[in-house]
Amino acid sequence: MLNLIFVVILSYLVGSIPTSIIIGKLVKGIDIRNYGSGNAGGTNVFRVIGWKWGLLTIILDALKGAIAVVVVARMYLDNIPFNNVTPFDDFTLIQIICGVAAVIGHIWTVFAGFKGGKGIATALGFLITIITVDMLLAIGIFLIVVYLSRYISLGSLTAAISVPIILIVRENVFGVHIPGYNTILPFIIALSLLVIFTHRKNIDRLLKGNENQISFSKNKKK
Repeated sequence: MLNLIFVVILSYLVGSIPTSIIIGKLVKGIDIRNYGSGNAGGTNVFRVIGWKWGLLTIILDALKGAIAVVVVARMYLDNIPFNNVTPFDDFTLIQIICGVAAVIGHIWTVFAGFKGGKGIATALGFLITIITVDMLLAIGIFLIVVYLSRYISLGSLTAAISVPIILIVRENVFGVHIPGYNTILPFIIALSLLVIFTHRKNIDRLLKGNENQISFSKNKKK
């Protein structure tokens, strides 16, 4: 049990690394949470500092989720201290638990007063190691929505909602066997709801028509 607590806490701490805040301090000497949307995430770095630093932030945030799943989970050496009734092997279940802990750490980081980002990139890094095909399809949906609407938040929300739908369609309509489908689906739905919750202010701005858009031209974003 202590080993499980250890990997969960360590995954949370990895997820808690405030990448956007660190980059904001190093590049501009600012707390990114005091500018733009006030969110400590890659999208706000994109808006305030520039697309290169925003992309770097997103990659590093995704890496946090991947590290929790690929590296930290391997530090779990004991037997699971409860009955594993899922179709996953014990190690995969530990990976899922560590991935979720990293996402929670990103959203409520202990290193920045529990005020972090929205969890999209970290969840991406975690989930792409578990359901690779489904996440690649969701990334495609994200890119299409952002390109057409110029709203990163709308793309993130659409992608988050699409993941459980993609799982359901692939498993039940196309007959693709997804290992552990009945177990992973509730996890994905819960994470999607968490992402929607962290984007509640964006949803309000989208409905009111005053959400920030981005521009793909050399001109400044709107």
